[in-house]
Amino acid sequence: MSEYRPDEGSFNVEGARVAIAVARWNGQITESLLNGAQRALLRHGIPEQDIGLFRVPGAFELPLACSKLAKTGRYDAVIALGCVIRGGTPHFEYVCSETTRGIGEVALREGLPVAFGVLTTDTLAQAQERAGDNAENKGEEAALTALEMISLFRPL
Repeated sequence: MSEYRPDEGSFNVEGARVAIAVARWNGQITESLLNGAQRALLRHGIPEQDIGLFRVPGAFELPLACSKLAKTGRYDAVIALGCVIRGGTPHFEYVCSETTRGIGEVALREGLPVAFGVLTTDTLAQAQERAGDNAENKGEEAALTALEMISLFRPL
């Protein structure tokens, strides 16, 4: 058996500052995602004053907001929260594709964890399931991802 052990992050990130960019579009869903993210951050010792909250009109605006927040140097990670629900036009594909690409580019360009908490669902019911007040809340998952990535990168 090898003694090789990969480096892995944890949720122990004392002193970390985290920004959350949240879209107002589909607000009932995004507020639930935000509540999940905030609960996770607070539960893991990130005080409220170290959580920056920034609201944008919709998911398409999230990449620019994440980029601006990352460039400030004030945050150890950014969490992007939004919800796009399929409609009857190709708009869904364009918004989802560009939002995903843009958020990924920010993380790579800035060298900062940018957690993806954007729901892309076919129905409102699917979005509600993923934003519920339960262990499946994707806002909470995004916050935990951000904390783990901060922890992983700190010693580097």
